[in-house]
Amino acid sequence: MNTSVEPRAARVTNPWLRLMRMDRPIGIYLLLWPTLWALWFAGSGNPSIGTTIIFLLGLIVMRAAGCVINDYADRHVDGKVERTKTRPLPSGEIKPQQALWLSFGLLFVALCLVLMTNQLTILLSFVGAAVTAIYPLMKRFTNLPQLGLGVAFAWAVPMAFAAERAALPTELWLIFAAIVVWTIAFDTYYAMVDREDDLEIGVQSTAVLFGKYDLLMIVLLQVATLILMAIVGLEFQRGLVYFLSLVVAAGYFYNQFRRARQRDREACFAAFLNNHRVGMVIFIGIAADYLIAQQPMAAYF
Repeated sequence: MNTSVEPRAARVTNPWLRLMRMDRPIGIYLLLWPTLWALWFAGSGNPSIGTTIIFLLGLIVMRAAGCVINDYADRHVDGKVERTKTRPLPSGEIKPQQALWLSFGLLFVALCLVLMTNQLTILLSFVGAAVTAIYPLMKRFTNLPQLGLGVAFAWAVPMAFAAERAALPTELWLIFAAIVVWTIAFDTYYAMVDREDDLEIGVQSTAVLFGKYDLLMIVLLQVATLILMAIVGLEFQRGLVYFLSLVVAAGYFYNQFRRARQRDREACFAAFLNNHRVGMVIFIGIAADYLIAQQPMAAYF
């Protein structure tokens, strides 16, 4: 089986960095952009610098912790999958107990970061940590582990509003829902890469659940993402620049479908990676729209 969908794996030799996926920043990017969406909406285009730094460091640490926990949970499975059999745990480079201690250490660092915020954010962080721990186990008993991943990614939204406003306004849950739906869509592309192996060893995923309707479901989820983000724009009274960013995102979604329509493994992986640009262009739209709105009219004459 072709393993070239992750060509950079052999370039990083340190097993600890590989265990935390520091050699694969795509996970950080995919978590970064929705976190920034949340911070910019919560801060009305001007989030606190201190809060932003805490969240940026926190997402890197929590993403690393999530990867370690995921690999620990999958340590008996990854060795049977072509793409993951060389990971540090199935290959024996790192012992399971060492991975557990690393995950505890990372969670402790995340706790230290969140303690620099307010009480509501701290309380919400415990829910986020629980979701991060539960998500890797979901593939054992449900075909919707991508839903768990979506909730884990989207949990940055209520935390951002709690940190910036010390409150949880109803409209934040629209952003939350959009991120969950978007995550299910792009992680289904990722799951399509491993679907043959997953079917053989009994691991569940949305790619397995959707079957021959996988691309249709991804398109529907992406349309739902755009609709939800459009409603978010209306709720937060955003302008033309923001909505234009959604149009560009729609173009990226179409390109993903066009590229992956033959369900080639490398094409599906490329479609998954392309979501980094989706998140980025929407954030640029949010930030630029707020910046333009905050400038006095005299600045344009």
